[in-house]
Amino acid sequence: MSRIVVGPFNRVEGDLELRLDIEAGQVREAWVNVPLYRGFEQILAGKVPMDALAITPRICGICSVAQSAAAAGALADAQDIAMPPNGAVAANLILAAENLADHFTHFYLFFMPDFARPIYADAPWYPTISDRFQAMAGSAAREVLAARTGLLHLTGLLAGKWPHTLAIQPGGTTCAVAAHERAHLSAILAGFRLYLETKTFGDRLEAIAAIDSMDELRAWMAARPPHASDFAMFLHLADHLCLERLGRATDRFMSYGAYRQDGGHLFAAGVWDGGVGDLAVEAITEDISHAWMSGTAEPIHPRNGVTLPDAERPQAYTWCKAPRLGGKVVEVGALARQMVDGHPLIQDLVAHSGGNVRNRVIARLLELARVLIAMEHWVRAIRPGAPFCHSGAMPDEAEGVGLVEAARGGLGHWLRIQDGRILTYQIVAPTTWNFSPRDRNGVPGALEQALVGAPVRPGERSPIAVQHIVRSFDPCMVCTVH
Repeated sequence: MSRIVVGPFNRVEGDLELRLDIEAGQVREAWVNVPLYRGFEQILAGKVPMDALAITPRICGICSVAQSAAAAGALADAQDIAMPPNGAVAANLILAAENLADHFTHFYLFFMPDFARPIYADAPWYPTISDRFQAMAGSAAREVLAARTGLLHLTGLLAGKWPHTLAIQPGGTTCAVAAHERAHLSAILAGFRLYLETKTFGDRLEAIAAIDSMDELRAWMAARPPHASDFAMFLHLADHLCLERLGRATDRFMSYGAYRQDGGHLFAAGVWDGGVGDLAVEAITEDISHAWMSGTAEPIHPRNGVTLPDAERPQAYTWCKAPRLGGKVVEVGALARQMVDGHPLIQDLVAHSGGNVRNRVIARLLELARVLIAMEHWVRAIRPGAPFCHSGAMPDEAEGVGLVEAARGGLGHWLRIQDGRILTYQIVAPTTWNFSPRDRNGVPGALEQALVGAPVRPGERSPIAVQHIVRSFDPCMVCTVH
């Protein structure tokens, strides 16, 4: 048996290091180290509660709207205030634009360039993939940045700027939309739809969203050549490399529910563990047994948690805590959202091969189609002239929780206010769930489990299969530790 250390990773937001034990040409055990401590939760302590709206979006430059939405949700819960319909729609649109931009960027600029590496030069599909997806030089890089910029113009209209907007407030959004601006929003979405339908999918978004089984997906592939679209290219490549056999984790999925509407969510909240069940938020705990953190040895709910660094803690190997739901490891992200929401294609894929590299990418692309369709409906639901924001008083003593679905999965902010100031503020990010260390029972986190069995070619110091698995989760390391 041998041991290698892999890291840092390119095309991953933030710092990441893996310790891998290798035996018989595959990963036997893995330890995931998040080596960057942030300290945002300590920065927030003692601040005026509304300061969270300015501070928490700075946690990250690529999913700052999600942090803003979670902070606004926690403050709204503390104030017991709700958004008017226009504000709720606008907040959904702002968050959805960021999430889709993240999915889009991940597929084209983070994930697919790995297949244009020389290690795959002998594969029959390599010339096509290299021409299209080679990092910085492929034809996709020039196109997708322009398409992504067009989508983010929507954020400029609704939120003033991106990242780090202050437009999302506990009681709504600050930018009212006039009738002519609503037409502009529709035009932006039409432009992004055009790119997705002509380049990404080569088909109508509604047709992609309606694929309901693995057999139907196979039929869709058979009806067009591999070069017909980027999605088709990925599916044929995934078959050739058997990506459905790579990176299987817990097959237990959680979603807080994405995009509130009509008293519920566009994508339902819940847990999938052999079947869909209700989500018990009170069952969430954080375990610090293997984190460089000081505190109680018993796992505790984030509401009561603290974040105090202890770089000398015995048995620790990361700054990341170990969140658990009812004591169990769960996976979060697009695959989890679609499993919990009951999309038939994703449930069929997981029934056949579990959570894996291929299925995570398919779920992310499926969300591009499903969410853009919803965004078009939301824009039409805006009523110019009606209120976008309600105001309210912040109590001197209160608690609040804000739960949203960022692109990478469930994001939770837990807030306690005492004497008009923030007493504690705890953040559990999506990558905290997926890249967590072992807990006090020695159970590895989702990525640590997904890496077991990954093939390692002779002489590889940064195994390509390991990189595919890591990037299939689309990690955001700067959001992971605060």
